[in-house]
Amino acid sequence: MTAVRACPRVLVVDDEADLRELLEITLVRMGLDVDSAATLAQARALLPEHDYALVLTDMRLPDGLGLELVREVVAAYKNTPIAVVTAFGSADNAVVALKAGAFDYVSKPVALDQLRLMVQSALRLNAPAAEAPAPPAASRLKGDSAVIQALRAQIARLARSMAPIAIHGESGSGKELAAREIHAQSSRAGKPFVAVNCGAIPEALMEAEFFGYRKGAFTGAAEERDGFFQAANGGTLLLDEVADLPLAMQVKLLRAIQERRVRKLGATAEEPVDVRIISATHQDLAQCVESGRFRQDLFYRLNVIELQLPPLRERLDDLGPLTDAILARLGSFAQRVVLAPQVLEALRGYAFPGNVRELENILERALAFSDDGVIEVADLALKAARPAEGGAGATAGATAGAPPAGTASAPAAGPAAAQAAQPAQSAQLGASSCAAEPAAPPLLALEALPASLPDYLHQIERDIIVRALAQTQYNRTQAAQLLGISFRQLRYQMQKLGIQEPET
Repeated sequence: MTAVRACPRVLVVDDEADLRELLEITLVRMGLDVDSAATLAQARALLPEHDYALVLTDMRLPDGLGLELVREVVAAYKNTPIAVVTAFGSADNAVVALKAGAFDYVSKPVALDQLRLMVQSALRLNAPAAEAPAPPAASRLKGDSAVIQALRAQIARLARSMAPIAIHGESGSGKELAAREIHAQSSRAGKPFVAVNCGAIPEALMEAEFFGYRKGAFTGAAEERDGFFQAANGGTLLLDEVADLPLAMQVKLLRAIQERRVRKLGATAEEPVDVRIISATHQDLAQCVESGRFRQDLFYRLNVIELQLPPLRERLDDLGPLTDAILARLGSFAQRVVLAPQVLEALRGYAFPGNVRELENILERALAFSDDGVIEVADLALKAARPAEGGAGATAGATAGAPPAGTASAPAAGPAAAQAAQPAQSAQLGASSCAAEPAAPPLLALEALPASLPDYLHQIERDIIVRALAQTQYNRTQAAQLLGISFRQLRYQMQKLGIQEPET
């Protein structure tokens, strides 16, 4: 005979009898058992009596503040989520409660649809294993260093809360991966995760993209369409590069986050949305607030919990697992990619200004030049990847070979072409010119700017390679040595630039 599972029990703490009764009726209709208390003292007496699935407390009580109860529950009943009821317009109280560890909040007058959504999210946190979302097979954040282990532990704690999270980190450090990891470990794992690059949306389309629109709302609106908030309903919305939002959109976004309701363009009524907000940026948001480019009220609303991601140079012990994961993704089923000895040591000596994204680019480029899936140190072309000035990477890069021009990542393309051109400025195309770091005079005294910079750089690069080949009577091995690049890199450049050996 199957045992009947007890209904989840909720504790409601509020001194207003009418509101307390409304909350009780709503929760009972959801199939829950409900206990109620009118004071902090009564709530403290009830807490040890039952294993509550949720505690819902008003912020102002006759014998104290609901914030006191938040802190006590977070400290003594770690598996019990607690939410707060705040007075209308007192958004600051909600932020303070969330920072203290509250699971979520609802504002007075309480919208019952929002209350139900919040309660359902809380119940999923402590759902039995059969109903709970399956944990991710493996963490998206690769590595075993102390800093990455601490980050994973912090993410596990943050995943239990519905409080907004602001992720800060340098470009390429994995902010979206961290946001996805938070979502995957939360009670919303089975719901949508929607990532939005705030800097990539034209300002004129922002409101329609975020909130949706009705048919005929504007020219070209041939059908009704949901926005990002509706698409993420029940799940998580990542506002990537949030500092790029224009001020006019920041006002509208603030209201949507505070009220948890949005209105489509062309609609007369608002609709509730249940969305957890995660923001991410590589910029200093506090500095943006000081300069007037970012609203202070939105900053406080988004920055309830801050998650700082370490740059790759501070977690070099993770290079092994990171390279394994990246190469497993880049390699084909027919070819297993391996690293030659000394490759990891060369990578450790590099500063990685572009972080994990740059590591991916370096390995992808190296794989293109590798023989039989074996990546050598020369294939890394670390010199092309802008080592930090004065850092250990400068030495490693000098021995790793020059870049295969035209294949480096975008920020490195210009310097790579300039470095390839520098040997041609000397009277001799000698290897010593590649190891030295001469001053960079203007490449050519141009009377006018070139019409196409890529075409101009390709022509300069072609001329230099042709001169090296001519000087060595088209001995490719010697020409590659003169240019400070590998034979494979020279062969690739000759094919790309259409350089052929003259017929004899």
